[in-house]
Amino acid sequence: MKALRNFASSRRCKDLIVIAVVLEAFFLALSPLVAEVSLLIGFLIYLFRWRMDKNYHYKKSPVFGAIAVFMVCGAASILVSPDSGFSFYNWYNLAVVYCMTFVLVTQNVTTRDEIKVVACALGLSALVVVADGFYQFIFGIDTADMKWVDGEAFPELRKRVFATWENPNILAAYLDIVICVLLGLFAKMNNKSTRIYLAMFMVASLACLAMTYARGALLTIAVIIGCYGILKDRRILLTLILVAGGVLALDPVLLERMQTAFLVADTSSEMRIAMWESTVQMIMDHPLLGIGWGAYWMVYPLYDTYIVDGSVTLVHAHNIYLNYWAEIGLIGGTAFLWYFFKTMGLALFNKRVLPDTLMEGLLLGLGLALVSVALNGVTDDVLFNIPSSMLLWLLCGLVYAIRSLGR
Repeated sequence: MKALRNFASSRRCKDLIVIAVVLEAFFLALSPLVAEVSLLIGFLIYLFRWRMDKNYHYKKSPVFGAIAVFMVCGAASILVSPDSGFSFYNWYNLAVVYCMTFVLVTQNVTTRDEIKVVACALGLSALVVVADGFYQFIFGIDTADMKWVDGEAFPELRKRVFATWENPNILAAYLDIVICVLLGLFAKMNNKSTRIYLAMFMVASLACLAMTYARGALLTIAVIIGCYGILKDRRILLTLILVAGGVLALDPVLLERMQTAFLVADTSSEMRIAMWESTVQMIMDHPLLGIGWGAYWMVYPLYDTYIVDGSVTLVHAHNIYLNYWAEIGLIGGTAFLWYFFKTMGLALFNKRVLPDTLMEGLLLGLGLALVSVALNGVTDDVLFNIPSSMLLWLLCGLVYAIRSLGR
């Protein structure tokens, strides 16, 4: 027993947990199964450390209460679900996994070097994803039989990359996060060669983003970079204008899609509006406990006024905010949004003195990344994808880990 206690309090025990976080960070975008296994192993070691080391205590974050309410409301929604077993399985395997990720990061990634290693793992993973996107674009992905393109509105669009993610929209939301983190680092780092590498990575990520033809994500990153350029550095704004103008001039199909972004001109736009109307009615009918965790696809047919086709299954509301409010009620959904926006605010308006420009840039980038999730979430439920949600909770955990370094 003494040997176990000594191991629990040793540096090696903590290092094993950090390695698990690093593996989760690297494999989230590449192999979700490996990422989840790494998380589980790391959390088991963490529980062992927490149980055996009497000097180790849980450190509460400013959003502890919001997360607790979110979890409780998510569990309570199971009681009203059309299929309680299905909702319980999804809540247990998703919400619990998200919280495990957050806890593992905030309680164990506590030094600058550990944060840097996790960030590097995320960066290397992003490089692989971007490279895979270029590979698909160069060698071809025929979208003729895929559901990601409105063939009638855009008959010439035959290539939308998705890399290691499920579909182009999820990849695009992920790339927005990557670009935002790179922008934060670029803005704060002083080393010229480092800034050049960051700029090259950003350009490659932007090019890959254009290959997804995801209008919402493209508008989101344009708004973020444009606003940052206006407020902080006009050179960044000028670069955005030149790059965007060049890409649109070279790709008339992308230009055509972007021109329809604010118009109800294709089935995807019409469908979203109809789904939002139906989802608002769901919320009005079930404001307290919602319709049940993950039960949207079961309940939507009762409110469907657009598709009216039993063979078509719609699994989410294409809106983060409406989807959470519908499934777990107004209290639970608002608790999640409090956690999310509180973390975003702490990252963007940090008043602590951090160790160096690397941590300052990373914190700014994480804040901008959360802004991208918030904006993309208006037109798509980018958190429906499990790895995307795990990534969000990991990034939020990193925000608190970095802030803990400050004075």
